[in-house]
Amino acid sequence: MVDIDPEQLPDGEQKRAQVTSMFDAIAPRYDLVNRIMTFGLDVRWRRHTVRRLGLAPGSLVVDLACGTGDFCRDLQRSGLQPVGFDLSMGMLGAARTEAPLANADVLHLPVSDASVDGVTCGFALRNFVELGGFYRELARVIRPGGRIALLEVAQPHNPAIRWGHGVYFGSVVPLIGGVLSDRTAYRYLPKSVAYLPEGPQLCDDIAAAGFVHVERSLLSTGIAQLIVATRA
Repeated sequence: MVDIDPEQLPDGEQKRAQVTSMFDAIAPRYDLVNRIMTFGLDVRWRRHTVRRLGLAPGSLVVDLACGTGDFCRDLQRSGLQPVGFDLSMGMLGAARTEAPLANADVLHLPVSDASVDGVTCGFALRNFVELGGFYRELARVIRPGGRIALLEVAQPHNPAIRWGHGVYFGSVVPLIGGVLSDRTAYRYLPKSVAYLPEGPQLCDDIAAAGFVHVERSLLSTGIAQLIVATRA
């Protein structure tokens, strides 16, 4: 069982340990729950993200918080060379990809300076201990002119859609998660959106870390967001 209290969001090392433990626990049915609760939209969002990455075939792309390897598979289908990193050994153990995978903290990647062409990351920003340090680590490992594509949940601007999404994300998703996996984890995940800065602040922070042409787009009426940028 997951030991995160969804009413009290952890931070620092406590967050790191508890989030890792949570993903270890829900790994076996993580993909199934994702497909059901997004009605398969997560597949479409990832493929769109790979297209927006805009890298030439053969480019080396690091997928961070790679989970079970969904992004790695899409990157390979597009002719790119992915390498996945995740802090959760449970997720890596449940992976379904032929790409190389390794256990690593996104704040301390075992990757040389300016050695990769791009980075993808899906639905994980809110789970990291420190976003500023994460952006700086991206800037360190990506070559000048390389690209990032960060996919994450979002809050719709339309009040009616925002209300409906809030009810679904806050009530229905934990119910689905409770039936198929772990209810506590899927009560925590909707609440973890509170960790995310507003869109403009996200873009400003990424630019401050050394990226240019930072673009943020909303997907599927604003329930997801994609941020792409180029290493200066």
